[in-house]
Amino acid sequence: MIGFIIAGLVIGALARLIKPGKQNLGLLATLLLGIVGAIIGGVIANLLGTGDIFELNVLGFIVAVVAAVLLIGVAESLSGRRAVRR
Repeated sequence: MIGFIIAGLVIGALARLIKPGKQNLGLLATLLLGIVGAIIGGVIANLLGTGDIFELNVLGFIVAVVAAVLLIGVAESLSGRRAVRR
């Protein structure tokens, strides 16, 4: 479980580095989006038959980072909409 949290933090940090611009996300949001990205990457890798969901391999890691980048974009757009409505 600790390894999954560390992997989520690494994936979230890499996704924030890849995504251009300044993200208005804290450490907890980065961690949560990284963990969700890691789960998505593990599920896709499992569906492709390259590994288990909790066994993050190269393909799963790449998919996890891409999923986290997309999730960060979604989180930014949702937080931007809330700021505009105020």
